[in-house]
Amino acid sequence: MTQASFLYGKFRDSLDLLGYEATASQERVFRELGEFFSGDDGDIYILNGYAGTGKTTAVAAVVEALSALNVPIVLLAPTGRSAKVLASYTGRQAYTIHKHIYRQRSHGDDGFGQFSLTPNKSRNTLYVVDEVSLLGIEEGNRSSTASFGSGNLLGDLVAFVRQGVDCRLLLVGDSAQLPPVGLDASPALSEDYMSGFGGVRFGTLTEVVRQKKASGILHNATRLRTLLSGDGFSDVSMPLNGLRMEVEGFDDIARIGGGELLEALSDAYGKYGEDGTIVLCRSNKRAIRYNAGIRAQVLFKEERLVRGDRLMIVKNCYQFLEEVDNLDYIANGDMAYLVSIRHFEERYGLHFAEAELRFPDYDDLEIRAKVLLDTLESESASLTYEQSNALYLGVSEDYAHINSKKKRYDAVREDPYFNALQLKYAEAITCHKSQGGQWDCVFIDNAIWQDVVTTDDLKWLYTAITRGVKKVYLVNFKDEMFV
Repeated sequence: MTQASFLYGKFRDSLDLLGYEATASQERVFRELGEFFSGDDGDIYILNGYAGTGKTTAVAAVVEALSALNVPIVLLAPTGRSAKVLASYTGRQAYTIHKHIYRQRSHGDDGFGQFSLTPNKSRNTLYVVDEVSLLGIEEGNRSSTASFGSGNLLGDLVAFVRQGVDCRLLLVGDSAQLPPVGLDASPALSEDYMSGFGGVRFGTLTEVVRQKKASGILHNATRLRTLLSGDGFSDVSMPLNGLRMEVEGFDDIARIGGGELLEALSDAYGKYGEDGTIVLCRSNKRAIRYNAGIRAQVLFKEERLVRGDRLMIVKNCYQFLEEVDNLDYIANGDMAYLVSIRHFEERYGLHFAEAELRFPDYDDLEIRAKVLLDTLESESASLTYEQSNALYLGVSEDYAHINSKKKRYDAVREDPYFNALQLKYAEAITCHKSQGGQWDCVFIDNAIWQDVVTTDDLKWLYTAITRGVKKVYLVNFKDEMFV
């Protein structure tokens, strides 16, 4: 028996122990992975798996089998929530990519951190990275944000893995999902782009796993993915009735109108909990309207912030972690719950307070921090350029008495107002912000109001629907979209 055949058998056995019967696509991928791990002609394997094709179970089986063979494995994901999902289905600790491969080395002239690649001293280690459709390749805007390595996260990840001795990289994702903001496709799942690294192999799961019970979520996700024209995802433009979505006969997906929304949300909070329920919108403006309505009419919250509020961090923060181990920064997109808040004040034309926040995706870690309140109801994703510039200039003026330019920058960089966490309400968020996460119950605000549907619309809707695990509500969707 060859080593490749031996590994293939181990992967099959692990899947059997998980209680699943392998599909033809999974069989093929297991054989390819056996050859990949036993050969020496490549160190990157890219697994593209669509919704319902058993991607997570296949990866879990591979991780379990290799762990039993004492292969060192590191699990990574782009966001805290996606790392939590990866940990849940593999039963092992997972980390965010940024927090594993970068370390803070210095700071820039604007006071933001400069991060370089952490030396990788690993040997014979497999790095499994989930949700790689989120990985970008664009240079960061170093004039206004912290700089991570080269600015090319995907390239830095490959470089980090290849720093190690005989290490390998398994990239896992779904090319039908939304690509990184500003890109037309996900580079980490593009054969043309990834082939440029050399030593890359590709596998795809397309065959849908047989379900014990018919899933409307999976049925409609598969329909949308089919409309995206296969692997190339060529541009699509079709009338609304070309969608032909279906909800009749399924227990896990339903259509509701605006008049039914409040009752459905109340029921969902009672059944799935607040952390298990989310509303997804196309824009920050729509999310703000939903958050205001939910807070007032479902949760009956009258004050601007109250204990238990679910919030989202909307800009990376590198402060307030002095007493926290293994966490270099609080990331844009991290979810938190308000434990307490006090000491409200106004400075630099902005509004601040001191808060204690609990982060559910980091083992309920609690952090005390200065928070900035102006972003809560703002239609911009975070502070506008004008607001950020005014804040920087205002804080800098407070340290004008420091003659040394470097020491003045150091003082600004450490200033709690300059580093205050920028927050938004998070009962409703944009679909882009939801990527990498899953919720038991998802409400999707109709974002398709034109007479035609485009590729972007299909990817948006596919991504939104596949965030749901147990129930999806389609809110205010037009009749023409359904069978």
